[in-house]
Formats: sequence, C-alpha cells, structure tokens
Amino acid sequence: MKKDIHPKYYPEATVRCACGNAFKVGSTMELIEVEICSKCHPFYTGKEKIVDTMGRVDKFRKRLAKKKKRPNT
Repeated sequence: MKKDIHPKYYPEATVRCACGNAFKVGSTMELIEVEICSKCHPFYTGKEKIVDTMGRVDKFRKRLAKKKKRPNT
C-alpha cells in the first residue's frame, strides 16, 4: 500500500442498530449506525416488521382502501 493515501482502518469499529443491538466489525469508520440488523430483520426473526419512512406505507394503504371501495366499471 502507498503511504498517506488510505483512510485509517478501525479493526474494532462498532455497529449500532436502532433496535439496540451492537457488534464489532472492521471498517474505515469508527462508529456505524444502521436501522436494521440481523437481530431485528424480518428474514432472520421470522416476524413481520414494517419500516415506514415519511408515512409511505399509510399513503399506500389509503390508496388501496379507496380502490377497494370504488365499484368496478
């Protein structure tokens, strides 16, 4: 490796999840914050979880409900 061109490497960088889980990885960032990890991801937990950013899920459900109420033409 060339000297002075690479970022500092942290072999014990901490990853913190929004669920409260934390674990160590190697990274060029000392602290990494994530929204979903293997402790809370639906694929690993087997439980359904909806991550709603900016109310998009609610908007979709409202549009879907309007479509179901409307009689077929």
